[in-house]
Amino acid sequence: MTTTVAKLPTNSKQSVSEIAKDRILILDGAMGTMIQRYKLEEDDYRGERFVDWHCDVKGNNDLLVLSQPKIIYDIHCEYLDAGADIIETNTFNATTISMADYDMQSLAKEINIAATKLAREAADKFTLETPDKPRFVAGVLGPTNRTASISPDVNDPGKRNVSFDELVEAYSEATHGLIEGGADFILIETIFDTLNAKAAAFAVDSVFDELNLTLPVMISGTITDASGRTLSGQTAEAFYYSLRHTNPLSFGLNCALGPDLLRQYVEEISNQAECLVSAHPNAGLPNEFGEYDMEGDEMAIHIKEWAESGLVNIVGGCCGSSPEHIQAIANAVQGIKPRKPIESNFKLRLSGLEPFVH
Repeated sequence: MTTTVAKLPTNSKQSVSEIAKDRILILDGAMGTMIQRYKLEEDDYRGERFVDWHCDVKGNNDLLVLSQPKIIYDIHCEYLDAGADIIETNTFNATTISMADYDMQSLAKEINIAATKLAREAADKFTLETPDKPRFVAGVLGPTNRTASISPDVNDPGKRNVSFDELVEAYSEATHGLIEGGADFILIETIFDTLNAKAAAFAVDSVFDELNLTLPVMISGTITDASGRTLSGQTAEAFYYSLRHTNPLSFGLNCALGPDLLRQYVEEISNQAECLVSAHPNAGLPNEFGEYDMEGDEMAIHIKEWAESGLVNIVGGCCGSSPEHIQAIANAVQGIKPRKPIESNFKLRLSGLEPFVH
């Protein structure tokens, strides 16, 4: 990237919490869906720097922040132009654990830094153009491709392919990169295993202590199917109780389901959360070709009803969504009052797979 954007003045932006009192905030949509539109081949993923890499890298979307940065920057700008207040860094798999699939573990921190700088540049460009609508960068920590709670071997229930400490180490490095690149807050998203999320939250807090700073943290889990549970077995309410101690800026759900099927679980969290509630569902369920058929207008109808019912503070899109979806959602929720967080009350809240409140 050669574009230069003037640096924002210190304290020039309202905090997300302040803005969220007045209106529903718009998160961006799917990065992978947009990258697919470019129909990139192996050579495109490699770019000039990785032309001689010893294994295939096609499909490593996070690598594109190094090999095709303009594509990622342009996608960010499309979402901002569509009305997004918050854009997510292209770092969903940018941990040493996930990058091992391409033998690129050593690039994980660099990818996080580069991805965040690209998002920061795009967000600041739009903020400078319309200072009354500040844009924010969410530094993304994805779930990794391993689970700390579930055995990969049906014949050995006690087996694990990753440890808590290994997850903490990977997440810590990634968090350092997101902060160095200029993220406004950290988004731990698409959580299917609560233990993975606890490792991420612990890593983030540890990095904050190390650097003597604090950024807001967003948490977003995934209800995997109509059972209403995460992959590691928790209900939405139990999942919230497991992580409410992190005092997040927002807590919500994303991925797996479309807005029609996700609503009841968003409501379940909304009825309990003392923080902001976020939701960025898929554009429906994938068809037999793995494509998403729900158009932006249809998706917006569902999310508008969520907003009118007082369920959400932050909304956007996940798999299958595009700037067209985000624009439709932004238009649909405009002028609707945001949800009011639940007032704190002193109760004993415990959770295993089910919640327990006394």
